[in-house]
Amino acid sequence: MGGERIVDRLVGRIKAATGQAPTLIANAQDAATWVPGLEVVADPRPNCGSLGGLYAAVTAGEGPVLVLAWDMPFVPIKLLEALINGVADYDVFLPESAGRRGIEPLCAVYGPACAAPMAERLDDEDYQAIGFHDAVRVGRLPIETVRTFGDPEELFFNVNAAEDLTRAEELWRERESSR
Repeated sequence: MGGERIVDRLVGRIKAATGQAPTLIANAQDAATWVPGLEVVADPRPNCGSLGGLYAAVTAGEGPVLVLAWDMPFVPIKLLEALINGVADYDVFLPESAGRRGIEPLCAVYGPACAAPMAERLDDEDYQAIGFHDAVRVGRLPIETVRTFGDPEELFFNVNAAEDLTRAEELWRERESSR
C-alpha cells in the first residue's frame, strides 16, 4: 500500500507505540522471512481461528500484550498508545467500533489473566475472539474517543482480499492528498 508492505507499516507503528519490536504470531513455515529480525511464535493450538492467535500472543509474553491484526493498515500510533494507556484496570482493553460486534478484538491489549479463560473456550471449541469476555475484566475505549483518531470504519478496515487491497490503496491516496 503506497509502496510499503502492510506488515512493515504495522511493525513501524507498533515499535513507535511500544518502544519495542513486536512478536509475529504466524503458523506459516516461512513466517520468519516475512520481517527479518522479528521473533515468530506459532499458535500453540493451531486451527482455532482468531482466538487461537490471541491465546498465542497472551501466552508468548509476560504482562499485557498489544495485539494488532496484520491486515489493518490504518490503525494510528496514537490509538495504539491510548489502548496501552487504558489497560491498567482491566484484563482486556479494546476500542469500540462501528462493526457488527461494536468492538474490535484484533486491535486491543490483553493481560495475562485472559490466558486461562481463553484456554477454556478453546477446549470447548468456542473460537469467538470475544467468547471469554464474561470471565475477565473488560474495558472499552469509547467510540467517541476512537473517532478522534479517525473514522472507525477506516481505522479498522481489513485487507482480506485483492479488492480490499485496491480499496486500501484508494483510501491511502485520499489520505495522502488531503495532507
